[in-house]
This record gives sequence, structure tokens and C-alpha cells, in this order.
Amino acid sequence: MKTNQLFKKKTTLSFEVFPPKSTTPVESIYQTIDGLSALEPDFISVTYGAGGGTNNATIGICDAIKHKYGIEAVAHLPCINLTREEVLSELAEMKSAGIENILALRGDINPNIPPKNEFHYASELVELIRENGDFNIIGACYPEGHPEAPSMVEDLRHLKEKVDAGCSQLISQLFFDNEDFYAFREKTAIAGIDVPIEAGIMPVTNRRQIERMVTLCHAKLPKKFITIMEKYEHDPIAMRDAGIAYAVSQIVDLLANDIDGIHLYTMNNPYIAEKICSAVASLFRSKSDNA
Repeated sequence: MKTNQLFKKKTTLSFEVFPPKSTTPVESIYQTIDGLSALEPDFISVTYGAGGGTNNATIGICDAIKHKYGIEAVAHLPCINLTREEVLSELAEMKSAGIENILALRGDINPNIPPKNEFHYASELVELIRENGDFNIIGACYPEGHPEAPSMVEDLRHLKEKVDAGCSQLISQLFFDNEDFYAFREKTAIAGIDVPIEAGIMPVTNRRQIERMVTLCHAKLPKKFITIMEKYEHDPIAMRDAGIAYAVSQIVDLLANDIDGIHLYTMNNPYIAEKICSAVASLFRSKSDNA
């Protein structure tokens, strides 16, 4: 099933997981998916490899999510370190595995991995995917602007190009101030971007985690979030629970403001996902409930 069809029926809930490191058996991911599948997400996306690296386990994991667990899968496909021929080979593998949904990304630039320089923007990848298969193509967006973009206006222009090239839905980068997401949603509407946008939420459970995320995506930290982090950073259990509570408060507010869906960055932690989902499950509604 193409995941863009889900938004016509309901407010979506989806998860992101990442493959194990190359030194860890790939089968270890299935314990995580066992826990997440019990929460009945609309789909699960699988990353391609942290920091711009590659990991050919993605397609196999997506295959299992779809055919073993009966949950729709989304395969991440970053292009910065791939040639056109390599992308076409991956698309053929995805088609063979019955994978219909791809999150098309430029990908992180890793100083230790020279880019192939055959793709410079995600929109170029979107065009190639559209021309070589009947896939649902998903794009990434940045409520606070892409860290490399010279301005929000320029970032929105590139996002419009990506949607016009073939993206039928978007998933946002993490953010911690909902007002940034609402402002972004208004700007996309003005720019003529009219595809569903899922809000990306990451529950922060330790200080090192948030510092790494802020370094990667330049997310702004609200004062109340900093206060929580400073108060509980030396108490791991309290920090975990405070991070869960903050994520829940974000999701409750987002759902009250009629967003298209929630995409939870699970960090492969079913316990945290379960605590969040149990707190907000009754708030998700089908479109008919709101009629």
C-alpha cells in the first residue's frame, strides 16, 4: 500500500528505526520491531545508515516489516554516496521485495566518505525514482529550515521543487517548539505545497543524545526544554520520563491542531514508544470521526 493514501482516512502514526551496526547481527532489529508492531503503527520507516554511511540491510528489514509483520514499510534512500546505477539497482531490489514507499533523501555529508557527486539535491533523486517505478515518494522537510539553506525562502523553494518532482507526502525533521511547525505549515501552504506533512517527534532521554541531534539538524531548544534537561540530566530515569512527558505534550498539542500525522523517531526503543503511544492513543481519529 502506498502510505500517501492513509492521510485521506486518518491522522497517521508512524515510526522510524535504524538497522544495527555492521558488527551486530541484523536479526537483532526484530526484537525492536516485535515491540513496535504491537503498537499498530500505520508504517515503519527504516534508515539507510547513520552519518551518510551505507547499510544494505534496509531493504531486507523493510521486506520483513511488510511481509512478516503486516505493516507498511518505507525504505530510506540517500543519494549523496550513490551513483545512478547503484540507485537503479536498489530500486530494482525494492520492487522485487514489494516495497512501494521510499523516503528520498540527499543524505548527510560524511567527511570520511567522499560523495559520488552524481546527485546534488534530493529533487534529482525524486525525478529518477519517478521515472523508474511506480513508487510512492516521500520527502524530508525542515520546520526551522535546512541547516545548509541560506534562508527559509530558499529552503521552501527547494522543497517546492522536490514536491513538484514527485513527492506525495513529507516527513519533518525533529523540532521541540510546536510554534515552529505551525509557522512552517503556514509557509508551505503559501508556497503552494499541498501534500500531507507528518510532524517528526524525537523523545529525548539523555543530554548527549540531544546535543548530537542539535549538532546535526540545528534544532532550536525552547527555554522550558532546557530547564527540564538541566534539572534531570544527572538522573537517567527522571530524564527519560521527563523526555517522554515532553514528547507527549508536543503530540497532544499537535493533534489538537489537526496535523496530518506523527512520525516518532524511536531510536529503536520500544519501551519509550509504548509509553508515548499509550498516553495519546485515544487522541488519534479517523477522518469520519471528525466529520
